[in-house]
Amino acid sequence: MARVKRGNVARKRRNKILRLAKGFRGSNGSLFRTANQRVMKALCNAYRDRKRRKRDFRRLWIARINAAARINGLSYSRFMGGLKKADIKINRKMLAQLAVMDPKSFSNVVASSKG
Repeated sequence: MARVKRGNVARKRRNKILRLAKGFRGSNGSLFRTANQRVMKALCNAYRDRKRRKRDFRRLWIARINAAARINGLSYSRFMGGLKKADIKINRKMLAQLAVMDPKSFSNVVASSKG
C-alpha cells in the first residue's frame, strides 16, 4: 500500500484551528495541540451559552418586573396572574423595559392588572 502524504490537508486543518484560537492566552493560541483542546472547549461553551443566554435574560427581566411590581404593592406572581385575568398580553421583555424606562406607564399596567 502506498503511503499518503498529508502535507496540504494537515497544514490546512491545523491552520484552521490556529485561526480559531487566535487571541487565546499563552500557548493556547500558538501550539496546535493545546489550541485544539481550547478551541473544542470554546465551541462547547459557545453552544451551551447560546441556550443559557435566553434563560439569563428571562431571569433578569423577571427580577426587574418583580422589583417594579413590589414598588407598586404587588408581588411578581400576583401581578402576572392579574395580567392573565385582565387578558393583557405583554411579554416579560417589554414589561421590564417599561419598568426601567417608564415607571408611570408601568404603574398604569399594574393598576389595570389589579382590578
